[in-house]
Amino acid sequence: MTNNPVDLDTRRSVESKKETSLRRQSITAFEVGQRILRRRQKELNAQLRAAPAANWPEAAIKARYLIRRYAKTAEALDARHRKLIQRTLGDLERLLELEGRRS
Repeated sequence: MTNNPVDLDTRRSVESKKETSLRRQSITAFEVGQRILRRRQKELNAQLRAAPAANWPEAAIKARYLIRRYAKTAEALDARHRKLIQRTLGDLERLLELEGRRS
């Protein structure tokens, strides 16, 4: 046994090398996208914490954001929670739409 790693790329066919390269690029692009998403979420969280809602539509938008974040957790997989999430988001959308018509 040696401590020298084997370079598998030298043993691959041209087609296999292309596929491997595409896979590596896809993984890199995904990781970059995830970093950007996390940064945007941090920025949005900071904006939402910066000041209290000035009116009901702003409060509804904050609540909708938090509910959607919760919906992505393992706890939200429960069927009862899913139904409650869907109904609550529906209520918020409906109320925001009604408020928009009044303005």
